[in-house]
Amino acid sequence: MDLFERQWATYRILVEHNLMEHCEISEATTAGIHQWLAQREDQTQAVAMVDLGCGDLGQLAPLLRTLPLKKYVGLDLTPAVLPLAQRNLGSVPYPCVWEHGDLLNWACSSQHNRVDLIHSSFALHHLSQDQKLMFLEGARKKIETNGLFIWADVFRPNQESRLDYLRRYCKRISQWPGLSQTQRNSISQHIQTHDFPANRDWLEQQARAHGWSMRWGWIGQHNAEAVALLQPI
Repeated sequence: MDLFERQWATYRILVEHNLMEHCEISEATTAGIHQWLAQREDQTQAVAMVDLGCGDLGQLAPLLRTLPLKKYVGLDLTPAVLPLAQRNLGSVPYPCVWEHGDLLNWACSSQHNRVDLIHSSFALHHLSQDQKLMFLEGARKKIETNGLFIWADVFRPNQESRLDYLRRYCKRISQWPGLSQTQRNSISQHIQTHDFPANRDWLEQQARAHGWSMRWGWIGQHNAEAVALLQPI
C-alpha cells in the first residue's frame, strides 16, 4: 500500500465513523443549496458549479446527481483522487471536467469562466490567513451576482488561538475509535503542520470586506467543523 492509499484509507475511516461530522456537513450543504436554488429568480436556469478540493466525492455524489447543473468542474491537488471521484459520481446528464490543480490558483487565475456555485470542503484551512484573503477576493470575481459559495471546513471559535485549537483538536483525535495509534499520530502531525483554520469572527468581517454576505449554515458540536454560506453583495 503506497502513501496515498494509506492516507486515503485513514480518511475513509474518519468518514465512515463520522468523526469529523461529515454526515451533518452533507445535510447542511444539501439544505443550503436547495434553499438557494428555491430563491433564484429563474429556477429553470441550469447552474455551473466548481468543486474545489473535490476529493473522491464519496459524500457529495448523491447530491450532485440531483442538481440542475449545466457543468461541473471537480478540482483537486491530488491527481489520484480524480478517477475515484469520476467513478463515484457515475453517469450524469451534464458535462464534467476533472482538473488537477490548486484552488488558490483557480481563484487568482483569469482563465476560468464565472460560475454560479462554488463548493469547497475541508480544503481552505490549508491556506495561510493572507492566502485566504486572496482566495476571497479572487473567488468574488469568479462568481455570478446571484451565486452561492459553500465553505465547509474546520474553523476556530472566536478568540481561540491556533495553538489552543490544535491542542484541543489533537486531544479529540486521541479519543477517536477505529484508528490505530500510528494513524492517530499521523493525523495529529498533519494538522499541526498544515492546518490554519480561520477564526469565525475574523472570517465574517473579512467576507464582508471582500464583497460577500455570510451566514453560518451549521456549526458542529465540537466547535470546529462548520458550514459557511457566502453570497456576493
